Amino acid sequence: CTFHEEFKQVLLPLVYSVVFLLGLPLNAVVIGQIWLARKALTRTTIYMLNLATADLLYVCSLPLLIYNYTQKDYWPFGDFTCKFVRFQFYTNLHGSILFLTCISVQRYMGICHPLASWHKKKGKKLTWLVCAAVWFIVIAQCLPTFVFASTGTQRNRTVCYDLSPPDRSTSYFPYGITLTITGFLLPFAAILACYCSMARILCQKDELIGLAVHKKKDKAVRMIIIVVIVFSISFFPFHLTKTIYLIVRSSPTLPCPTLQAFAIAYKCTRPFASMNSVLDPILFYFTQRKFRESTRYLLDKMSSKWRHDHC
Repeated sequence: CTFHEEFKQVLLPLVYSVVFLLGLPLNAVVIGQIWLARKALTRTTIYMLNLATADLLYVCSLPLLIYNYTQKDYWPFGDFTCKFVRFQFYTNLHGSILFLTCISVQRYMGICHPLASWHKKKGKKLTWLVCAAVWFIVIAQCLPTFVFASTGTQRNRTVCYDLSPPDRSTSYFPYGITLTITGFLLPFAAILACYCSMARILCQKDELIGLAVHKKKDKAVRMIIIVVIVFSISFFPFHLTKTIYLIVRSSPTLPCPTLQAFAIAYKCTRPFASMNSVLDPILFYFTQRKFRESTRYLLDKMSSKWRHDHC
């Protein structure tokens, strides 16, 4: 089948440009602020640091994709760069999901088991080990991308295939489904379990939940709302349409118009999967009060200086 996907030449460069222009400074500022406050790192900020690092690495690859789609899918950067850019996308995607899962479990422990001490004994050391394990798992999950993603020729021009070349769709299918289950469904189920338990506690009257939980209530509620927004915009639509597209793509008897319809649905959600690189720093600022205050102080200082210089 030859797909007509002219919409990609407008939608994808537009969304990727917005993500690049916002995601690059936002994640750089998050990393900078956490680094400046490194002596007072908490377990949550360690996870946030790794999350922002994953987002920043991915955002840096977007100019290549913006050029690719503005040039009607033309890919002049070579086969290895094609594989590496696709690898970056999936490591960012599944790394973000797993680090958000870690943050959710961390908040769950603080709300549902505020007096438990077993997870606090090793503190930061245990958190760094968990982060190392997450990076190892994500890289291991996404390494097959170097096998399946590759360049090819369409309409006499070099293109960079996202999942795999069409003739390898059947062999890619088991890996694609496994990646969805291990990299999305299982973490998503863990987050849902944490949030359901937290909701039971947070919905109780203030006098019943205890002082330790009451202090964390607002932060927990903000985190739940933002993580739900991230999953609603970035992760759930992408994985739903990707799974359907993988099933359809592996069915040789389907007519081309049907295959193209599902391909368009999947490729329309793909750029929004990268929006988590902008939404994750927002999660950081809404759940970290001292960083909000330091940012507000810095902005006020810059504003005062500008008024002094121009008045």
